[in-house]
Amino acid sequence: MQAIIADSLLTCPECGHEELLTMPTDACMWFHECSGCQVLLKPKKGDCCVFCSYGSVPCPPIQLESTGLGIGGCGCGKS
Repeated sequence: MQAIIADSLLTCPECGHEELLTMPTDACMWFHECSGCQVLLKPKKGDCCVFCSYGSVPCPPIQLESTGLGIGGCGCGKS
């Protein structure tokens, strides 16, 4: 069984600022304010969260889904 990666390097599409964040394991993070330029990041169309759109690693629910251990979607209502 593959371990879930909890940290993701989030890169702001506006200013390029990178921030290493620990992802929540039980929910999607729909918004994040960039600590570099204060723009409010939102998921791209079709993505469930900011980590799936701008992170180096997709969110834990999506990671579980890709291993076949998920319940079909991330549970945020957007999959």
